[in-house]
Amino acid sequence: MSTPANTITENPPPISTGVTPQRLSTLRRWNIGLTILHLGQAAAMLILANNFAIPVLSAYTAGRPGTIGLTTSNLFDLRIGWAIALFLGLAGLDHFLTASFGRRIYERDLTHGINRFRWLEYSISATIMVIVISMYWGIVTINALIAIAGANVAMILFGWLQEKMNPPGRTITTMLPFWFGALVGLTPWIAMAVNISLLKDENLPASLYIILIVQGVFFFCFGLNQWLQYRQVGPWRNYAFGEKTYLVLSLAAKSLLAWQIFAVSLFS
Repeated sequence: MSTPANTITENPPPISTGVTPQRLSTLRRWNIGLTILHLGQAAAMLILANNFAIPVLSAYTAGRPGTIGLTTSNLFDLRIGWAIALFLGLAGLDHFLTASFGRRIYERDLTHGINRFRWLEYSISATIMVIVISMYWGIVTINALIAIAGANVAMILFGWLQEKMNPPGRTITTMLPFWFGALVGLTPWIAMAVNISLLKDENLPASLYIILIVQGVFFFCFGLNQWLQYRQVGPWRNYAFGEKTYLVLSLAAKSLLAWQIFAVSLFS
């Protein structure tokens, strides 16, 4: 029997490589486990942390443009323990949603080669992380912190755009959003490097440098994971493998930063 001429047949959209029911079930178990780990660490941080805080300052020139000297004042004190608990808690909430109420959306998105939950959570939690690291290296004015937050959020959203512009079944892959995100994402780290070059205090603990190096490597690895996904390198041809790698990197980066900061300041 022939198909009527006015009937339009639609092919189902291509599905991401490796996103099978078995893989999705495994990812759900991972998300449940990460919910427990993140929320447990957030609770521990709130219980164990002391009142250590870093002041956030306003800074501006008092006079006409070109005036030498800054007027500063203390706007508020950022309780570091609370900030750490917040980014751990946000990660736990993200994993809880993807394993429960948002599971259908999460799994449907994965089949289409995207994870909106990831980018929304990263845009907040990773930005809090970068702000905390920056403050430990003396970037404490509200103006600079806003700029650092904006650059980091932009980097995360470019990652979202990279996935949006490269759906499964594409014939051409564009890496422009990735490289734009990498460029803007370097800004906070360049700002920290400038401050490090200007610091004259020889008594700074080596642990601060370790925090910077460890977190810098992890932030680089997030970008590398996406690059490997879209260059289809080895196991990264499987989109679900890249998603699981994001989960591992997120847990490791947040956990290490939390307990490194705890060891440096919050337990003193």
